[in-house]
Amino acid sequence: MPKQNKKILLIEDDMFLSKIMEERLQDEGWEINLAGNGEEGLQKAKTYAPNLILLDMILPKMNGFEVLEELKKGMSTKDVPVIVISNLGQDEDMKNAKKMGAVDYLVKSNFSMKAIIEKVKKYLK
Repeated sequence: MPKQNKKILLIEDDMFLSKIMEERLQDEGWEINLAGNGEEGLQKAKTYAPNLILLDMILPKMNGFEVLEELKKGMSTKDVPVIVISNLGQDEDMKNAKKMGAVDYLVKSNFSMKAIIEKVKKYLK
């Protein structure tokens, strides 16, 4: 499988959802690291050196917009593609996240795990 050795950081506070996503993404051959809040996610983004970040917007300690802003400021993290996966479905939230540097924005209720994997494949090329 050519997609081996790609590392994905999943920043999501819903542990049930995290586990499901982690298993499905690992089934695709990717290495997954989980963070349960914004602060931890930012820390791991700097130390883990992911190839892609999946970011929830509603997080404890630091929300997704704050995390995204910090990621895009950091030398080691500014070029890492960030896909937002959130329940925030307002156009305004989507526009803001993309303006801040997110490559894509998925509303959880509108996307299946299969669709999320397709997006990940697209940005991990």
